[in-house]
Amino acid sequence: MKMIQPTSGPKSGENFWLWFLKIVTGLFIILLLLIHFVVNHFVAEGGLLTYADVVAYYRIPIVPIMEIAFLIFVVSHALIGLRSIILDLRPSRPALTAINWLFTLIGIASVIYGVWLIQVIVSRGSA
Repeated sequence: MKMIQPTSGPKSGENFWLWFLKIVTGLFIILLLLIHFVVNHFVAEGGLLTYADVVAYYRIPIVPIMEIAFLIFVVSHALIGLRSIILDLRPSRPALTAINWLFTLIGIASVIYGVWLIQVIVSRGSA
């Protein structure tokens, strides 16, 4: 029985920079998730339990920036991770090109929608 050895670098079909981006985004997700959890549940008095609390919280200038960064890191990490799983199936070069374009479009659309939604929430606090 052949033992599969774990790799500590990019897979076949995954260049160094995509692999490195996956590692970096994973680390930033952990950091931002920790900050998000601590602020939302321990720093905010009583926690952010109502919509009004969330809107007031998002009016703090650094919060939308942090949440947008969190969104970008999560979307990037998830899509690169899904691509990595698909690489295990050894798709043809044209299929991988189509998947790359599809994931890029999904990522861009997700981030645009998320940024728009954050702007809507922030704008509700100024009304």
